[in-house]
Amino acid sequence: MTLRKTLATILFSIFVSLAIGGSQALAQTAATSPSQEEKRTDETNLDTQLYLLVATNQEVDDSKLPAALDPVVKQLRTSLPFKNYRLMTTLVNRVKNEGRLNLKWIGGPLIASTAAANTPSFNEFKINSVKFVTDEGGRQIVRMEGFGFGARIPIQTGMVASNSAMPINYENTGLNTDISMREGEAVVVGTLNVGPSGDAIILVMSAKRANK
Repeated sequence: MTLRKTLATILFSIFVSLAIGGSQALAQTAATSPSQEEKRTDETNLDTQLYLLVATNQEVDDSKLPAALDPVVKQLRTSLPFKNYRLMTTLVNRVKNEGRLNLKWIGGPLIASTAAANTPSFNEFKINSVKFVTDEGGRQIVRMEGFGFGARIPIQTGMVASNSAMPINYENTGLNTDISMREGEAVVVGTLNVGPSGDAIILVMSAKRANK
């Protein structure tokens, strides 16, 4: 009888140990496995828009700007001493939530008065990380870490002699920062003064959840 009780006690102990071990393994698996909500968030994409505006005191051929920039331009007119604003270009890109973006391109001179119209500029736009986060008020915002814009701009450095090429030097300009914004809201990222004309490039950014 004593032997039977001993065996029963041993078997019961083994059963309890296995049960506890299995429960811990299941709990650990549940803790490390992403929830369905996290999986959905990971697959979220954002549409980003970078607007490059030129602020100038000269007359512009086309001063019409997208309606989405009306609040931004109203703000700029009260804070910057420029008569006119024109849209130079709009860069639209899609990036995955918690993803990154890097874009390089060759275009015309960013400031037309600084060099001949056929002299290119070399430009780069990058974001190291784009992601949705929740602020202290419980609102979801878009955070961009490692936002960077850079350009090599052609600058005329002297008078053009007869039958000679225009003397051009390339100057670097750019901006690097971390920013956050409400979804779908256009915000001014920064202002870059360019060239002897006193004109400026204004960077405006917005981002919103992409339609599937």
